[in-house]
Amino acid sequence: MVAVADPKYIGIKDSRFRNCQHRICIEICMKDIATSKKVITREEWEKRLNDVKIRKEDMNKLVMNFLVTEGYVEAAEKFQTESGTEPDIDLATITDRMAVKKAVQSGNVEDAIEKVNDLNPEILDTNPQLFFHLQQQRLIELIRNGKIEEALEFAQEELAPRGEENQSFLEELERTVSLLAFEDVSNCPVGELLDISQRLKTASEVNAAILTSQSHEKDPKLPSLLKMLIWAQNQLDEKAAYPRINDLSNATLEDPTV
Repeated sequence: MVAVADPKYIGIKDSRFRNCQHRICIEICMKDIATSKKVITREEWEKRLNDVKIRKEDMNKLVMNFLVTEGYVEAAEKFQTESGTEPDIDLATITDRMAVKKAVQSGNVEDAIEKVNDLNPEILDTNPQLFFHLQQQRLIELIRNGKIEEALEFAQEELAPRGEENQSFLEELERTVSLLAFEDVSNCPVGELLDISQRLKTASEVNAAILTSQSHEKDPKLPSLLKMLIWAQNQLDEKAAYPRINDLSNATLEDPTV
């Protein structure tokens, strides 16, 4: 069975395990340290880290959660086989979800909408904001491809009525249409709408909505744990000098500054 800490396995490094140990150790120290600032040596901190026990099964579940949520279906299947960790969702549904995400990322928004409706028509029926953002992305793609007349007609027929019902939709529509006023979008204050990052943002929103419809968490747990680690270190900084992890990618401890 493959150990989670093996860096050769699907990019999962033992820094994940180290970060978890580090965060738990911080929580323990927060309870132990008095009001005066204390200096904790590397030796003492290493000892505390070694005393923190994390079950391999829990780490495996974290990894599986990440693979499933982010849509790495082949890696999830391999990890399930080698670690014996069962996903909390049918892996077959990941392929369909990733097809939707890929369609949005490629600018094929109409195809993405059809695929979402094939998966579950209620997703768009019950989420007007998501549907508006998909339609907005369609408008952006028309503008990107220089189909000006078609873009104006689409905005008037499909998006304007929704803007009349929702002020935030109207503001987003006005921002998008303003792209047409600039021949050189590099000088346009809303030129970022044409960046690939906008496609990725919309694709991420669709991905989250599909996961929610499948009663699955829309965000992986690992990033949240890292945010908790950063918060815990900031809290402990006020009370102690200790070996800190500044580079989360390799979980290297840096000696305390006294």
